[in-house]
Amino acid sequence: MPRLFVAESFDLAVRDILNLHDLSDALGECGQTMGFRYFALTHHVDFAVEGGAAFRLHNYPSHWEEWFDERALGRFDPIHRASHVVSNGFSWTDVPKLIQLTRGDKAILAEAARVGIGDGFTVPAHVPGEYNGSCSFAVSTDDLFPKDFRLIAQLVGGLAFEAARRIAQPRRVLTHGLPLTDRQRDCVLWAARGKTDWEIAQILGVSPETVIQHLKHARERYGVQKRAHLAVMALFDGSICFSDIFLK
Repeated sequence: MPRLFVAESFDLAVRDILNLHDLSDALGECGQTMGFRYFALTHHVDFAVEGGAAFRLHNYPSHWEEWFDERALGRFDPIHRASHVVSNGFSWTDVPKLIQLTRGDKAILAEAARVGIGDGFTVPAHVPGEYNGSCSFAVSTDDLFPKDFRLIAQLVGGLAFEAARRIAQPRRVLTHGLPLTDRQRDCVLWAARGKTDWEIAQILGVSPETVIQHLKHARERYGVQKRAHLAVMALFDGSICFSDIFLK
């Protein structure tokens, strides 16, 4: 079977999936086709504290999940931390090149190997305004890592995470379903850049009172009170982006 066909078939399969259980089955089957025994599609949170707004699908041994959660490793697992400093997928053997491993990190990796989880490949998933996450594939300690499927795993991991987001937590719908007007967006953008109402008025060629009204109406559309929260919500729904804010 051509390798690219594996990703194309997975893409077609997950388009119509409506629940996480079916997505888990599809991901497990795809992983096996690529030569991986295990998969983990997850947000990087402590599920004992913040699990309600996050998702986690995996087929790791159940006692590994218990051991992992008892130590609240969702945020601090070395594989998760390594995924926060790259944008493309990476093999677990490269983790020491990406982050400094502590004694505790090495103990976590050793415990994973002890329960049968061997080398793996992780695809980072970073969406502004949401928990960081990733999709990982791993072989058992007795199996060879399927190097020829790294690119396909990158594609499948991204598709799987987006499917999980679609199923589990659709993006926030704006208050009243109304988008920002162009002028409101301009005001929100300059406010996010740290400009005062007076400075925004000078930049846009309007009065400070007009700027105040634009920002007031923008906050009402999002249902927020604070200027900082307004910027976060605009980032979250794509009205503005980080490059807009930091562009000189």
